[in-house]
Amino acid sequence: MSGIITSAARAPVQRITRVNTTESAWVRRTLIGIALAFLVLFLVLPLLTVFSEALRKGYEAYFTAINEPDAWPAIRLTLLTAFFSVIFNLVFGVAAAWAIAKFEFRGKSVLTTLIDLPFSVSPIVVGLALVLVFGARGLLGPWLMEHDIKIIFAVPGVILATAFVTLPLIARELIPLMQAQGNDEEQAAIVLGASGWQTFWRVTLPNIKWGLLYGVILCNARAMGEFGAVSVVSGHLRGETNTIPLHVEILYNEFQIQAGFAVASLLALLALLTLVIKSIVEWRHERDLAQLAHLPPENPKP
Repeated sequence: MSGIITSAARAPVQRITRVNTTESAWVRRTLIGIALAFLVLFLVLPLLTVFSEALRKGYEAYFTAINEPDAWPAIRLTLLTAFFSVIFNLVFGVAAAWAIAKFEFRGKSVLTTLIDLPFSVSPIVVGLALVLVFGARGLLGPWLMEHDIKIIFAVPGVILATAFVTLPLIARELIPLMQAQGNDEEQAAIVLGASGWQTFWRVTLPNIKWGLLYGVILCNARAMGEFGAVSVVSGHLRGETNTIPLHVEILYNEFQIQAGFAVASLLALLALLTLVIKSIVEWRHERDLAQLAHLPPENPKP
């Protein structure tokens, strides 16, 4: 059974063909030059500025800024928030994509629209909405106070705001992928006797693993850099509810410029690490597609 299900999980592979364009050489070079200029101006130069300012007073001042008492709690909270946001959106994204791509039900278009809601609403508005719902004078505030549950101006509020802002990222990576794959392989596995969980783990998950991993990477990167919604619900409590972006803002407002750049460089390093992982995932995905494209058919006709 496992061999049959595994073979059913092999998605059809389409060969990628290169299309020759008719533009002249100077047009291609101009477009490439413009793209490189934008990358240098808006990506390379800001990153170089961050690292140069962070190290301007030497490595001793750099590590002193990173090791200050308020910096490490901000780093830990950022990683903790990103972790729980990814876990929440991983479960929600897979469930929502499965429901939208594999089933027809009333309210499907409404669910699809609601998933995109965080993209169309300002993070500041998201933070204010959470305050109006979970704050001391909010809709659920009195009940939460009676049960000694604190969400706003506490770690749960930071995680909730970040998870809401990053809500569409994993789902939006999976929905078109699962819709393009269709239901044929899942139905074949069920006909062959596989249970629902067996079908998911051995058919659906192998087909969506690269899209899922890509969505997780995007969600993690967005969660670590979130500022607007977290700024509203955190209360800027030093050592308690400050993430790295909020800590950098405090240092900048207190004219501790070098310390602010030092802590910001950590966030830049995390972003570069995320970019490297993303590139590796894309390279592995393309390599697997190329390998599958050259596989002979499993049951060749005599």
